[in-house]
Amino acid sequence: MATAGEVIKCKAAVAWEAGKPLSMEEVEVAPPQAMEVRDKILYTALCHTDVYFWEANGQTPVFPRILGHEAGGIVESVGKGVTELVPGDHVLPVFTGECKECAHCMSEESNLCDLLRINVDRGVMIDDGQSRFTIDGKPIFHFLGTSTFSEYTVIHVGCVAKIDPEAPLDKVCLLSCGISTGLGATLNVTKPKKGMTVAIFGLGAVGLAAMEGARMSGASRIIGVDLNPAKHEQAKKFGCTDFVNPKDHTKPVQEVIVEMTDGGVNRAVECTSNADAMISAFECVHDGWGVAHKEAVFKTHPMNFL
Repeated sequence: MATAGEVIKCKAAVAWEAGKPLSMEEVEVAPPQAMEVRDKILYTALCHTDVYFWEANGQTPVFPRILGHEAGGIVESVGKGVTELVPGDHVLPVFTGECKECAHCMSEESNLCDLLRINVDRGVMIDDGQSRFTIDGKPIFHFLGTSTFSEYTVIHVGCVAKIDPEAPLDKVCLLSCGISTGLGATLNVTKPKKGMTVAIFGLGAVGLAAMEGARMSGASRIIGVDLNPAKHEQAKKFGCTDFVNPKDHTKPVQEVIVEMTDGGVNRAVECTSNADAMISAFECVHDGWGVAHKEAVFKTHPMNFL
């Protein structure tokens, strides 16, 4: 394209401070460097993860920053060493990428690439530790290596997935995060067998996608758990057979589900990132084998589960 190798000026929604409204700014987007691509973002969705890091409650405040990671676009230009993509390719940015060389990438058991695994605090590119975004020469930080709240963005090639150009980008942009996260959690990780019971905690986009995975797997009973009763009707379209609102019960929701299922569900998928919900999801699963001291408490940081 004519803009290859040139700085592109475009519009971007910039988060200057935690919790302050995003500001539409003209930003300069540098050309891609080695193993990078510059994408023209046509559609971007809003994920709650963007909100978490915009609020920066309990997170490292990295500002000014361009958020966004769930999007669809077209490759504008590629940097040195990029051979698998060419200008004009339709692509999705992916915040957990693949270098295709490390032990994790070579294993079927993991996708936590040593080089491109999710890093919420890094606001620069891996190649040279610099940002590709500037305003009047001052750097604006990246987010999750994607920063899709910009008309153009620069991404490591390992964090870009080529897709069929016939796929509607306004729909498949959701595959960049929420849909693939939920569907993959069920189909690739929990792997329920036909006839099993499954509980889904949190019925947003990720939870509904996880529920669809349970339906596709032939689960006999799919229990949706959410604090918002309005989610029930929508969840029915994705296979929900039972709905539980924790606020409707005086006992912990895991106890409610254990009673409903005569001992617990076969699988549970937690889609809220709330630590209490993680505990409830774990404790509502049917017991197995093993005994610990009755006073023992298992503690670990939620990121270890991720």
